[in-house]
Amino acid sequence: MADPMPVFDGHNDILLRLLLAPDNRRRIWIEGEGQGHLDLPRMRAGGFAGGMFAIYVPSPAESDPPDYDAMMDSPPYEIALPAPVPLSTAQPVALTMASHLMWMERSSEGAFRLCRSVAEIEAARAAGAIAGVMHMEGAEAIDDRLDALHAFHAMGLRSLGPVWSRPTIFGNGVPFRFPGDPDTGPGLTDAGRRLIRECNALKIMVDLSHMNEAGFDDIAGISDAPLVATHSNAHAVTASTRNLTDRQLAMIRETKGMVGLNFATVFLREDGKRSPNMGWEPVLRHMDHLIAKLGEDHVGFGSDFDGAAVPEGITDAAGLPRLIDALRAHGYDEPLLQKLAWGNWMSVLRRTWGA
Repeated sequence: MADPMPVFDGHNDILLRLLLAPDNRRRIWIEGEGQGHLDLPRMRAGGFAGGMFAIYVPSPAESDPPDYDAMMDSPPYEIALPAPVPLSTAQPVALTMASHLMWMERSSEGAFRLCRSVAEIEAARAAGAIAGVMHMEGAEAIDDRLDALHAFHAMGLRSLGPVWSRPTIFGNGVPFRFPGDPDTGPGLTDAGRRLIRECNALKIMVDLSHMNEAGFDDIAGISDAPLVATHSNAHAVTASTRNLTDRQLAMIRETKGMVGLNFATVFLREDGKRSPNMGWEPVLRHMDHLIAKLGEDHVGFGSDFDGAAVPEGITDAAGLPRLIDALRAHGYDEPLLQKLAWGNWMSVLRRTWGA
């Protein structure tokens, strides 16, 4: 049996699983407990050879939360955004998650490497190790003076999204609404503009996923780097606030940027439902549209593994070869599949990081 095609993935949330179950982290990561989407055994089985590992600070638990899953299976819906998370709460959590990522490297005995450059990612792949890049989804752990940005950069931070939907001191994200569009409020604050400029100076990739339209436009007007959305889909196919309009896709293409196809069913299905009971058609429609608008050199994968419900055809990281087979059966040839799976991410990271 041939080895699976190596895949670089734009976004996953396994660090959140480790944060919520610290006493079980070896079983989750090394041994594989069969839950969630990611662990070393399934990543190896599916060809998951590298990706962005998100530091995401969860909102405080609600005392009597609504059934969000049921809401998202009965569109239309609009889920209220949680309140901002203060720096004093967010920073210790983010540091713990960064530490978990370093523990993942140490505990894997060479099977996983924390990487800070494309050269290190390619070296990890050549050695048969999985390459992990530290990403921050929502910048609540960064102070308005940006001192902590430099500390996290020294730890390995190479990609950052200013918001995860809820507001931060840097800007505003989109609510989870279907149907809806990303024009939902004001854009970057003055602190947000400073953040983008400093990320450019440090060669930290800025992630546009979760940004509202005004914030997207503000970043496009400030940033000197390619515009990248690590895990987003096409609004023309699925009218979710989280998906990108054709105007936004054109702006990304102009900068030779990148979009990672999000596997989350609510952003794939034309009806906006969460149910994983779906065929390949929604995935293929989004991928076709993204390639048509961006070009085949500017699209990849951004799974949202361990952060969302994914199609039953994929199920988890071990299902990546089934996705590749579906794209192949749809008519994508081998050179294009290799670009989507790996090459396009390496190209945009070189353009962003400079190495």
